[in-house]
Amino acid sequence: METLWTLLLVWCLLCISDFVKGARWAHSAMLSPDYRLLWSLGPGPQDITFELQVRTLGYVGFGFSKDGRMAGSDMIVGWVDQGQVYFQDRHVKESPGNSIDREPEVDPSQDYQLLLGYENNTHTVLRFRRRLDTCDHHDIPITNDTMRIVWAYHKEEPVGGSVGPGSLPQHDVESRGSQSLYLVQRADQDAPSPEETAHVWELRNPAVESPAPGDTLYWCRVFRLPALSRKHHLIRYEPLQGAGTARGLQHVVLYECQETPQVEQLAGTPGRQCYETGSQPLACNTVVASWARGSEGFSFPPEAGYPLEPSASRYYLLETHYTSPYDDNMGGLEGSGMRLYYTPELRRHDAGVISVGMDPNWRHIIPPGQQRVVSSGHCISECTKQAFPHSGVNMFAVVMRTHRIGRQVALRHVRDGIEQSPIATDDNLDADYQEYRRLVAPVKILPGDHLIAECTYNSSGRSAITLGGLTSREETCLVMGLYYPRQRALAACHSLPSLPTVLHSLGIQELSPGSNPVRISAPPELAGMTLESRLVSYDWENQFQSFQEATKKGSFKPLCWTAQSTLLPGTDMLESHYPNITKPYVRGISDQCNYRRYSTEGWPGGTPLLELDGNHIEGAARSKVSRSSSPAAVEESLGLSRTNNGNIQLKTSPVVGFALSFALLYR
Repeated sequence: METLWTLLLVWCLLCISDFVKGARWAHSAMLSPDYRLLWSLGPGPQDITFELQVRTLGYVGFGFSKDGRMAGSDMIVGWVDQGQVYFQDRHVKESPGNSIDREPEVDPSQDYQLLLGYENNTHTVLRFRRRLDTCDHHDIPITNDTMRIVWAYHKEEPVGGSVGPGSLPQHDVESRGSQSLYLVQRADQDAPSPEETAHVWELRNPAVESPAPGDTLYWCRVFRLPALSRKHHLIRYEPLQGAGTARGLQHVVLYECQETPQVEQLAGTPGRQCYETGSQPLACNTVVASWARGSEGFSFPPEAGYPLEPSASRYYLLETHYTSPYDDNMGGLEGSGMRLYYTPELRRHDAGVISVGMDPNWRHIIPPGQQRVVSSGHCISECTKQAFPHSGVNMFAVVMRTHRIGRQVALRHVRDGIEQSPIATDDNLDADYQEYRRLVAPVKILPGDHLIAECTYNSSGRSAITLGGLTSREETCLVMGLYYPRQRALAACHSLPSLPTVLHSLGIQELSPGSNPVRISAPPELAGMTLESRLVSYDWENQFQSFQEATKKGSFKPLCWTAQSTLLPGTDMLESHYPNITKPYVRGISDQCNYRRYSTEGWPGGTPLLELDGNHIEGAARSKVSRSSSPAAVEESLGLSRTNNGNIQLKTSPVVGFALSFALLYR
C-alpha cells in the first residue's frame, strides 16, 4: 500500500507541477494593445487551448465569426468578481437588424472548458480549451481555413455576478474588434538554436507622410543584400513595428528582384508608392517572406533555408500596406518592416519559391453581380516534367493570394489523371490576411504532375467586370509555394485563357484585323462594336453560366516563367486544355458529431472535464479563485501566462482530485 501511495503521490505532483508551470504557448497574437491571445493545439489531437490576457478588471469576450461580424458569432464571456470566476459559452443569433449591440446569449450546451481564471491589479486572465469541432450548432468549427476572431472587453462586469439577459455592460467601439488568423496551420516560432550562428538583417521603412484617415498606402522600398562573401541561408523572419505603426500596418511582403537599372536606381532611395500612375512594375516577382496582421513571422524547417546568394540576386523589394486609423492617432510607416535571420551554416536543402496560378492580365475576366465565379490557373505537366528533379520537390508552406473579392482558394494536384488530396485549401479567405501557412507534412510533387490554383470570387457587390492585374481593384489568383530542394528552371508556373477562349466566352467569332481600338467583325449583330464595349455591355446576368463553361472547357496559354522572365524552352508555342481527370478527389465526410450534436456530455475516451465546483448558474460555470494582491501582480507586463502570479487556487481534473484524495486517505 505504501508503494501504491508513493506512486500516486508522485504522479499527482507531476500533474500539478505541469499545471502550475503554465502552458508553453506555441503561438500568440496581439488583438489590440490591451488584448493578448495565446494558444496551442492539444492536449488531445482534436483539442485547442487558449489564454486571454486583457488589461481590464471587467468582463472579457472572445470567439469566432464566419465573416468578422458579431451576428452568428460563437463566443465565450468571462470575468472575475469578488473571488468568483464566471465563464460562459455564448452565441449571437443570426437575425435581421443591427447585431452590434445585441447581447450574446448563453448556449444550452457549454462546450468550452475553463482551466484557469484570475485577475491582478491590471489584467484579467482566462485559460480554457475546446474541441476543434464541438458538434454544437451554436459553435463554429476551428479548421485549416482562415478563422475570423471576434474580441471585446469592458472596464466593468455584471453587478453582483448576474448572468441574466441584459446584464452585460455594452462595450465601447474601441474595446472590440475582429482579426483574421490561422489557428492550426502555423509554423513553430522557435528562435535560431544556440548551436546555429545567426546574423540579423533589419529592413525598415523610412518616415513617410501618412494618407488621410481610412486611406491606404502601398510603399515600396528596395534594399541591397549585405556584403556576403558566400551563400547564406535565411532561416526565420519576423515583423518590425514602429512606435506608431501597430494599428495601421496591414501586411508586408518581401520580394526577390532581378538586377535591372530601375531596381538598382531605387535601391539608394527611401522608396516610392508601389502603384504610381504611369510607373512600370519593378522586376521583383518572387515572394521570399510574407507578413500580415496577426502573424508571428515564419521559421523554416530545420532541413531547409532560403538561399541568399550575392552571385544570384543582390536586391530585395519590401512592399508595405498601411491604412491610416480614423482617429487622431495617425502613426506612420517609420520603423516598420521585417527582421531576417540568416546563417552561414548551410542546411541540407536550399528552399525555393514557385508561383502557381493566373498570370496577371486582362484576359482573366470576372463578371459582375455573381455570388460565385471560379477561375483556374494551371501549371501544366510539361513544365514540371522539364523543371523538377527526378525525385520531385517537397512543398512545405504556401501563401494563397487574391485581392478584394476572393473568397476561396485551393491548390489542386493531379498525377497521371488521378487527383490527389489538395495541397492546400482555404474556404474562408481574407484578402487582407495572407501569410505563409505551414503544411502538416511536406507534399511531394513529381515531374509530370499538373497543378491547378483554383480561386472562387464573390462579385455580387460590383456592377462592372473585374479584370486580372496587379492593383487591389483588379484581381489575382496565385498560390506561392515554399519547397525544397530548389530548382533553378521554373520560378512561376502560370496560365491565361487563350484569346479564342475569351472571344468565344463573349459570343465573339472574329475581330477586325489591325483595328484600333479593337473591333468585332463577326457575328453580324456585333459587327463594328469595340471589344471594350462588348465587355462592358455583355448580358452577364443571363449569359454567366455559358461564360463559366467556356472558360473551363476552352484552351489556355501555359506560361512557364524562368527567374529571368523567359519561357521554358519548348513551352512558348503550347496551347493546353483542362486536364483529363479520370478519378477526381472526393473530400471525406465524417459522422463523428452525430452522437452528441446537442449533448453536454464529455467525449468518449477524451480528456476529463475540469472540476468547476459543480455550480452552474443559468449556463455559467463558476469557480473559486483568489484575487491577487502580491507586488508582482502590479506589473504592467502582459506576461501573465504562469499560474503562480498571485495566490491562485488551482482546480484540477476529477482524476487528479481523486488521486490526491486517495493518497491522503491512505497516508
